[in-house]
Amino acid sequence: MREKNIERKLVEAVKSLGGICPKWGSPVLDGVPDRIILLPGGRTAFAELKAPGKKVRPLQAARHKTLRRLGYKVYVIDGAEQIAPILEEIGGD
Repeated sequence: MREKNIERKLVEAVKSLGGICPKWGSPVLDGVPDRIILLPGGRTAFAELKAPGKKVRPLQAARHKTLRRLGYKVYVIDGAEQIAPILEEIGGD
């Protein structure tokens, strides 16, 4: 499955829970995750989408570490089967 297909499934799953999952890009901060997961009740997380088996770049890993240190959940998703368990963990039952 291609990265864009996994990304589309994530957006659809978040929407089905009443949330939004906008694409995130920063013109001044490279390496930020691809998507922000915003669920009802103020539940927020970040998602980096990858093709199956692909790994994050060192700069992306550093950005993820910073976000986690600030208390945010950051997920690297490389398979559609990961989406439901991740959304459940965030609290989107």
